[in-house]
Amino acid sequence: MKIVFMGTPDFAVGTLRALARAGYEIPLVITQPDRPRGRKHEIVDGPVKAAAVSLGIPVCQPEKIRKNPEIFERLREIKPDMIVVAAFGQIIPENILELPRYGCINVHASLLPAYRGAAPIQHAILDGCDKSGVTIMRMDRGLDTGDMIASREVPITQETTGGSLFDELASVGAQLLVDTIPSIVDGSASYTPQPAESTTAYASMISKEMGHIDWTRSASYIERLVRAMNPWPCAFTETDGRMLKIWKAHVTDNEGNAAAPGEAVLKPDRSGMSVKCGNGMLALDEVQLAGKKKMPVADFLRGVHDDGLLFFG
Repeated sequence: MKIVFMGTPDFAVGTLRALARAGYEIPLVITQPDRPRGRKHEIVDGPVKAAAVSLGIPVCQPEKIRKNPEIFERLREIKPDMIVVAAFGQIIPENILELPRYGCINVHASLLPAYRGAAPIQHAILDGCDKSGVTIMRMDRGLDTGDMIASREVPITQETTGGSLFDELASVGAQLLVDTIPSIVDGSASYTPQPAESTTAYASMISKEMGHIDWTRSASYIERLVRAMNPWPCAFTETDGRMLKIWKAHVTDNEGNAAAPGEAVLKPDRSGMSVKCGNGMLALDEVQLAGKKKMPVADFLRGVHDDGLLFFG
């Protein structure tokens, strides 16, 4: 069976490799164009492209698949039985959706119909969900609105970060797809229509500014923000005109003598500090000052000369 694969980031790599291990013929991988990466903004291969090259699979990188009729003609020549999509990052036109006989099958990192959109992983953590998961669906013209075929749950704990959930769902999604394809092919798969409306707000793309901490929010919300934005863009604040990234934190009952949101209280032995929030206090565990490495908050405080209070904005 011939499967064309569409995907771009790390999340999709495991699915591509799982399809290859399962013995499916993959005549083409379609992925986003290479982008500048890192501090030097060098053009490097995207994760899926790099994986495809290592597997010896031809790669196509259209800027806009909807505006590139040559892609459709190439796919029509290939005659794929199925197109698998995992975090591709572009809207797929209807003529391509209808081309393969088993349809375009999407690996989506949420328990649909919850968290349709580009960033379901971060939004699930930010909203305080106790579980997430992966849904295999048959794509239609809508945004993550197609019929659901299979799903698998993954718990979200107090230790779950955006990065750890990303990795877990990528692995779970790859295996779930491989487990589901035979039922699609033999006709035994069940296709469950989604309701017209999602059960949650649209999971919009994450921007760097979303990591900026608003200390008037509750301590529990900010703690979730810290986990959701780890590793990118990372929750951050400012102190003395410098950015301070917060990599790890926890809610604490220690009120100290802070009066206003953003005001931090140091422990007497300077081994830790807590920040006043709109509701409650947040203890910072691991931080990173601009230009420095990650460090335990006690190490950060060794360079702070204030006797008891800091203010973050």
